[in-house]
Amino acid sequence: MAKGKFEQSLEDGAHQKITNLVGNWKGTAKTWFAKDVLADESATEAEITSILDGRFISYDYNSNLNGKPLTGKMIIGFDIPYQKFTFSWIDSFHMGTQIMQATGEATEKGFSILGSWGNPEYGDQLFGWRTELEIVNENEIVFTAYNIMPGEEEAKAIEAIYKRI
Repeated sequence: MAKGKFEQSLEDGAHQKITNLVGNWKGTAKTWFAKDVLADESATEAEITSILDGRFISYDYNSNLNGKPLTGKMIIGFDIPYQKFTFSWIDSFHMGTQIMQATGEATEKGFSILGSWGNPEYGDQLFGWRTELEIVNENEIVFTAYNIMPGEEEAKAIEAIYKRI
């Protein structure tokens, strides 16, 4: 019997790549608010779990930012029909009460996903937010996010380096 596209992806494709991340992770999170000016460096912990039989993963993390607790959740998946990685992201600092939706391409070692955020207090233009996942090896991953101000080059905003525990 022929395997379906999802079953094949779980076996040797994008879904296998993300479900291989399931587990507990510890590391360091760095935050920048201005280009090349490190604002904070804190310990971080994450738990990555499988959702809906491997269709998605939930990346749940806890850290601190300038001494205040920070928690977040990212639901990550791979959209087979459109051949894109996708996520929904919430957290207690960066997103406030918003939910960011983002999509993007596979990279050699993970993915690069682009979303946007805004606030009418800052005008009508949206800010870009690009998130990269680099799978260094089965026991080390790096999430890096870049803020893209309208009309400016992207600048590193977050880097979380994790080791599997």
